[in-house]
Amino acid sequence: MDPEAREAWQMLAAKANNKGGPEVSLTAATVGPEVLVSSSSSRDEAQELEFGSSASAKRPGSTEAAAAPRTRRPTGFAEATMSHDHVHEPGEPIDWKEHGVKVIPGDSLDPNTPQTPGMNRAAAIDFARVGAQKIWAGTVKIFPNAKTGAHHHGALESVIYVLKGRARMRWGERLEYVAEAGPGDFIFVPPYVPHQEINASPDEPLECVLVRSDNEAVVVNLDIEPAEKPEEVRWIDPVHR
Repeated sequence: MDPEAREAWQMLAAKANNKGGPEVSLTAATVGPEVLVSSSSSRDEAQELEFGSSASAKRPGSTEAAAAPRTRRPTGFAEATMSHDHVHEPGEPIDWKEHGVKVIPGDSLDPNTPQTPGMNRAAAIDFARVGAQKIWAGTVKIFPNAKTGAHHHGALESVIYVLKGRARMRWGERLEYVAEAGPGDFIFVPPYVPHQEINASPDEPLECVLVRSDNEAVVVNLDIEPAEKPEEVRWIDPVHR
Protein backbone atom coordinates (compact mmCIF):
# COMPACT_ATOMS: atom_id res chain seq x y z
CA MET A 1 0.00 0.00 0.00
CA ASP A 2 1.42 3.41 -0.92
CA PRO A 3 1.97 5.96 1.93
CA GLU A 4 -0.98 8.18 0.94
CA ALA A 5 -3.35 5.24 0.86
CA ARG A 6 -2.10 3.97 4.24
CA GLU A 7 -2.52 7.41 5.80
CA ALA A 8 -6.06 7.79 4.46
CA TRP A 9 -6.94 4.31 5.68
CA GLN A 10 -5.61 4.92 9.18
CA MET A 11 -7.48 8.27 9.43
CA LEU A 12 -10.74 6.57 8.45
CA ALA A 13 -10.25 3.77 10.98
CA ALA A 14 -9.37 6.24 13.75
CA LYS A 15 -12.43 8.37 12.93
CA ALA A 16 -14.70 5.30 13.10
CA ASN A 17 -13.29 4.29 16.49
CA ASN A 18 -13.59 7.78 18.03
CA LYS A 19 -17.40 7.98 17.81
CA GLY A 20 -17.93 6.78 21.35
CA GLY A 21 -19.24 3.35 20.41
CA PRO A 22 -17.47 0.01 20.53
CA GLU A 23 -14.16 -0.27 18.70
CA VAL A 24 -14.64 -1.50 15.18
CA SER A 25 -12.59 -3.39 12.65
CA LEU A 26 -12.50 -2.10 9.08
CA THR A 27 -11.98 -4.27 6.05
CA ALA A 28 -11.45 -3.43 2.39
CA ALA A 29 -11.42 -5.17 -0.94
CA THR A 30 -10.62 -3.78 -4.37
CA VAL A 31 -13.46 -3.56 -6.86
CA GLY A 32 -11.94 -2.08 -10.02
CA PRO A 33 -10.42 1.25 -9.01
CA GLU A 34 -12.55 1.40 -5.84
CA VAL A 35 -12.03 0.03 -2.35
CA LEU A 36 -15.20 -0.82 -0.46
CA VAL A 37 -14.85 0.07 3.22
CA SER A 38 -17.23 -1.34 5.82
CA SER A 39 -17.55 -1.10 9.59
CA SER A 40 -18.39 -4.23 11.55
CA SER A 41 -20.52 -2.14 13.92
CA SER A 42 -22.52 -0.21 11.32
CA ARG A 43 -22.79 -1.01 7.64
CA ASP A 44 -24.82 2.16 7.19
CA GLU A 45 -21.67 4.20 7.69
CA ALA A 46 -19.66 2.37 5.04
CA GLN A 47 -17.69 4.65 2.75
CA GLU A 48 -15.87 4.22 -0.56
CA LEU A 49 -12.28 5.34 -1.21
CA GLU A 50 -10.41 5.40 -4.51
CA PHE A 51 -6.92 4.15 -3.71
CA GLY A 52 -5.90 2.85 -7.12
CA SER A 53 -4.52 -0.36 -5.54
CA SER A 54 -5.83 -3.11 -3.28
CA ALA A 55 -5.67 -2.53 0.47
CA SER A 56 -6.18 -4.42 3.68
CA ALA A 57 -6.33 -3.11 7.23
CA LYS A 58 -6.09 -4.01 10.86
CA ARG A 59 -7.69 -2.23 13.73
CA PRO A 60 -5.31 0.57 14.79
CA GLY A 61 -2.98 -0.73 17.49
CA SER A 62 -4.06 -4.33 16.99
CA THR A 63 -2.05 -7.31 15.75
CA GLU A 64 -5.14 -9.22 14.71
CA ALA A 65 -5.54 -10.06 11.08
CA ALA A 66 -8.21 -8.18 9.18
CA ALA A 67 -11.52 -9.90 8.50
CA ALA A 68 -12.11 -11.54 5.16
CA PRO A 69 -12.62 -8.99 2.35
CA ARG A 70 -16.18 -8.09 1.39
CA THR A 71 -16.60 -7.42 -2.30
CA ARG A 72 -19.32 -5.50 -4.11
CA ARG A 73 -21.75 -7.38 -6.32
CA PRO A 74 -22.48 -5.95 -9.76
CA THR A 75 -26.11 -4.92 -10.31
CA GLY A 76 -28.27 -7.87 -11.30
CA PHE A 77 -26.23 -10.44 -9.38
CA ALA A 78 -26.98 -11.98 -6.00
CA GLU A 79 -25.65 -14.14 -3.21
CA ALA A 80 -26.44 -17.85 -3.38
CA THR A 81 -30.20 -18.13 -2.96
CA MET A 82 -32.83 -20.73 -3.76
CA SER A 83 -35.98 -19.99 -5.69
CA HIS A 84 -38.25 -22.96 -6.30
CA ASP A 85 -36.03 -25.73 -7.72
CA HIS A 86 -33.19 -23.53 -8.94
CA VAL A 87 -30.12 -22.54 -6.93
CA HIS A 88 -28.54 -19.19 -7.78
CA GLU A 89 -24.81 -19.24 -7.22
CA PRO A 90 -22.88 -16.04 -6.38
CA GLY A 91 -22.18 -14.10 -9.54
CA GLU A 92 -24.89 -15.86 -11.52
CA PRO A 93 -27.54 -13.55 -13.07
CA ILE A 94 -31.10 -14.23 -11.91
CA ASP A 95 -33.97 -14.63 -14.34
CA TRP A 96 -36.46 -12.36 -12.53
CA LYS A 97 -39.20 -13.27 -15.00
CA GLU A 98 -38.99 -16.91 -13.96
CA HIS A 99 -38.03 -16.39 -10.31
CA GLY A 100 -39.84 -13.13 -9.50
CA VAL A 101 -43.37 -12.17 -8.46
CA LYS A 102 -46.10 -14.79 -8.87
CA VAL A 103 -49.83 -14.06 -9.18
CA ILE A 104 -52.11 -17.02 -8.45
CA PRO A 105 -55.66 -16.63 -9.82
CA GLY A 106 -58.45 -17.35 -7.36
CA ASP A 107 -59.84 -20.10 -9.58
CA SER A 108 -56.49 -21.93 -9.72
CA LEU A 109 -56.09 -22.94 -6.08
CA ASP A 110 -55.03 -26.49 -5.23
CA PRO A 111 -57.47 -28.56 -3.09
CA ASN A 112 -54.91 -31.36 -2.72
CA THR A 113 -53.82 -30.34 0.77
CA PRO A 114 -54.36 -31.97 4.20
CA GLN A 115 -58.00 -31.61 5.24
CA THR A 116 -59.93 -31.52 8.50
CA PRO A 117 -63.49 -32.93 8.64
CA GLY A 118 -66.05 -30.13 8.16
CA MET A 119 -63.64 -27.80 6.34
CA ASN A 120 -62.37 -27.38 2.78
CA ARG A 121 -58.84 -26.00 2.36
CA ALA A 122 -57.19 -24.97 -0.93
CA ALA A 123 -53.54 -23.99 -1.32
CA ALA A 124 -52.48 -20.83 -3.13
CA ILE A 125 -48.88 -20.38 -1.92
CA ASP A 126 -46.57 -23.30 -1.14
CA PHE A 127 -43.24 -24.71 -2.29
CA ALA A 128 -44.68 -26.93 -5.01
CA ARG A 129 -46.63 -24.10 -6.64
CA VAL A 130 -44.40 -21.04 -6.28
CA GLY A 131 -41.24 -22.15 -4.47
CA ALA A 132 -42.24 -20.63 -1.11
CA GLN A 133 -39.67 -21.55 1.54
CA LYS A 134 -41.20 -20.21 4.77
CA ILE A 135 -44.96 -19.73 4.39
CA TRP A 136 -48.11 -21.52 3.28
CA ALA A 137 -51.21 -19.57 2.25
CA GLY A 138 -54.60 -20.61 1.01
CA THR A 139 -58.34 -20.42 1.56
CA VAL A 140 -60.70 -22.08 4.03
CA LYS A 141 -64.42 -22.65 3.60
CA ILE A 142 -66.80 -24.02 6.24
CA PHE A 143 -70.39 -24.69 5.25
CA PRO A 144 -73.36 -23.20 7.16
CA ASN A 145 -73.78 -24.50 10.70
CA ALA A 146 -70.78 -26.81 10.23
CA LYS A 147 -67.72 -27.27 12.44
CA THR A 148 -64.35 -28.90 12.04
CA GLY A 149 -62.99 -31.69 14.14
CA ALA A 150 -60.50 -30.78 16.87
CA HIS A 151 -56.95 -30.46 15.51
CA HIS A 152 -53.67 -28.55 15.75
CA HIS A 153 -50.95 -27.58 13.28
CA GLY A 154 -47.81 -28.78 15.02
CA ALA A 155 -45.06 -26.21 15.42
CA LEU A 156 -46.64 -23.85 12.89
CA GLU A 157 -48.15 -20.46 13.65
CA SER A 158 -51.38 -19.69 11.82
CA VAL A 159 -53.24 -16.51 10.89
CA ILE A 160 -56.85 -16.57 9.70
CA TYR A 161 -58.46 -13.55 8.04
CA VAL A 162 -62.26 -13.67 7.87
CA LEU A 163 -63.63 -12.68 4.48
CA LYS A 164 -67.27 -13.63 4.83
CA GLY A 165 -69.50 -15.04 7.56
CA ARG A 166 -68.91 -15.46 11.26
CA ALA A 167 -66.22 -17.69 12.76
CA ARG A 168 -66.44 -19.23 16.21
CA MET A 169 -63.16 -20.57 17.56
CA ARG A 170 -62.92 -23.09 20.39
CA TRP A 171 -59.61 -24.15 21.90
CA GLY A 172 -57.99 -25.78 24.92
CA GLU A 173 -57.48 -29.31 26.22
CA ARG A 174 -61.25 -29.82 26.11
CA LEU A 175 -62.07 -26.93 23.75
CA GLU A 176 -63.23 -25.09 26.85
CA TYR A 177 -62.55 -21.55 25.57
CA VAL A 178 -64.47 -19.72 22.84
CA ALA A 179 -64.31 -16.47 20.86
CA GLU A 180 -65.89 -15.19 17.64
CA ALA A 181 -64.64 -13.22 14.63
CA GLY A 182 -66.39 -11.54 11.70
CA PRO A 183 -65.43 -10.04 8.32
CA GLY A 184 -62.22 -8.00 8.58
CA ASP A 185 -61.11 -9.73 11.80
CA PHE A 186 -57.83 -11.63 12.18
CA ILE A 187 -57.37 -14.81 14.22
CA PHE A 188 -53.98 -15.98 15.50
CA VAL A 189 -53.44 -19.65 16.37
CA PRO A 190 -50.16 -20.45 18.19
CA PRO A 191 -48.28 -23.74 17.70
CA TYR A 192 -49.78 -26.97 19.07
CA VAL A 193 -53.00 -25.33 20.33
CA PRO A 194 -55.91 -27.81 20.12
CA HIS A 195 -58.70 -25.90 18.39
CA GLN A 196 -61.87 -26.13 16.40
CA GLU A 197 -63.31 -23.79 13.77
CA ILE A 198 -67.08 -23.39 13.74
CA ASN A 199 -69.35 -21.59 11.34
CA ALA A 200 -71.55 -19.60 13.72
CA SER A 201 -74.11 -18.91 10.98
CA PRO A 202 -76.89 -21.46 10.22
CA ASP A 203 -77.37 -20.24 6.65
CA GLU A 204 -74.19 -18.49 5.42
CA PRO A 205 -70.85 -20.11 4.50
CA LEU A 206 -67.74 -19.02 6.36
CA GLU A 207 -64.89 -18.02 4.05
CA CYS A 208 -61.37 -17.14 5.23
CA VAL A 209 -57.79 -16.68 4.08
CA LEU A 210 -55.29 -18.83 5.97
CA VAL A 211 -51.53 -18.20 6.29
CA ARG A 212 -49.07 -20.47 8.11
CA SER A 213 -45.41 -20.08 9.02
CA ASP A 214 -44.16 -22.97 6.87
CA ASN A 215 -44.91 -24.27 3.39
CA GLU A 216 -45.88 -27.65 4.86
CA ALA A 217 -49.61 -27.74 5.61
CA VAL A 218 -49.41 -29.72 8.87
CA VAL A 219 -52.76 -30.89 10.27
CA VAL A 220 -52.97 -33.21 13.29
CA ASN A 221 -56.55 -34.32 13.95
CA LEU A 222 -57.37 -34.94 17.63
CA ASP A 223 -59.90 -37.05 19.48
CA ILE A 224 -61.21 -34.62 22.11
CA GLU A 225 -64.39 -34.68 24.13
CA PRO A 226 -65.55 -31.03 24.02
CA ALA A 227 -66.60 -29.17 27.14
CA GLU A 228 -70.36 -28.68 27.31
CA LYS A 229 -70.25 -25.00 28.23
CA PRO A 230 -67.15 -23.27 26.88
CA GLU A 231 -65.91 -20.09 28.56
CA GLU A 232 -66.03 -16.98 26.37
CA VAL A 233 -62.68 -15.20 26.05
CA ARG A 234 -62.91 -11.52 25.10
CA TRP A 235 -60.09 -9.68 23.34
CA ILE A 236 -58.08 -7.29 25.51
CA ASP A 237 -55.58 -5.15 23.62
CA PRO A 238 -52.30 -5.26 25.58
CA VAL A 239 -51.43 -1.75 24.30
CA HIS A 240 -54.76 0.12 24.38
CA ARG A 241 -56.32 -1.02 27.64
